[in-house]
Amino acid sequence: MTRLRLRFLALFALTLVAACGKDPAPQPTAQNGPALWQVERGALKGWLFGTIHVLPRGIAWETPAIKDAMAKADRLVLEAADLQDEQKTLALFEQMGRSPGLPPLEARVPPEEKAALVQAVSEGSTSTGLLSGYESWAAAMLLSAASQQALHVSQDDGVEPVLIATFKNAGKPIGGLETVERQFAAFDTLPETAQNKLLVQTVHEAKGMKALYDRILAAWLKGDMAAIAREDETGEQPDPIVEEAVLVARNRDWAKAIEPMTGRPFIAVGAGHLTGRENLIALLKAKGFTVTRVQ
Repeated sequence: MTRLRLRFLALFALTLVAACGKDPAPQPTAQNGPALWQVERGALKGWLFGTIHVLPRGIAWETPAIKDAMAKADRLVLEAADLQDEQKTLALFEQMGRSPGLPPLEARVPPEEKAALVQAVSEGSTSTGLLSGYESWAAAMLLSAASQQALHVSQDDGVEPVLIATFKNAGKPIGGLETVERQFAAFDTLPETAQNKLLVQTVHEAKGMKALYDRILAAWLKGDMAAIAREDETGEQPDPIVEEAVLVARNRDWAKAIEPMTGRPFIAVGAGHLTGRENLIALLKAKGFTVTRVQ
């Protein structure tokens, strides 16, 4: 479930969660540094960088290799360039995440899960009444956001704002592989049974969220993609329908978007898209790209 949890960390949920705690503990610096690859084919010679979209304050991840790649790149390509537009993101979430006449949230989970749902909602300082106004995928995102309060993280301290500022200051263009609407649509178009499973899994993982995030952060700072991949193999496995829609299908779309590119793009996507079944690196290699780990 790690890659799906990283999706939640990437999307709307964390725009609701400010960095918590007045005096965060000193943060580790990158050891070997987050993973970075060079991607080449024909007239394209760019970079692929695996990110974490939300971070605690004070994380030092910009290694010399990453700075050098950013300096040499002619543009930045994010998952969705408009994700940083909080007002637009919130409006889309409300538009796509709400529907009239929805059943109570408790009625959307199996009877044996109701007590765990109520507990997770209570510990996240929200309510089933509030979440019942949202479709199950959106309620799962909001519940995930509530459970992330203990992480002391913020999207403002994530990788993307630094990348955007760096490329803007250098006068280089910024684009995206998709739109925020496409990201939400991956969840919004799931059948209700799959959305309900996603909600239940979110409930199950709420208590272990901090430990999971800490492990992923430590692995990311070391560039240990094998450790991130191992997290995929532990715990509850995602519903195949959810994994296909939220991860695999989008990876395929991204590979198609990268295929015609030329020049020197710095492509930054969530690290969860670079491991597991039909990950972006494997898809690019299958299309004839040479993908070489440089950090």
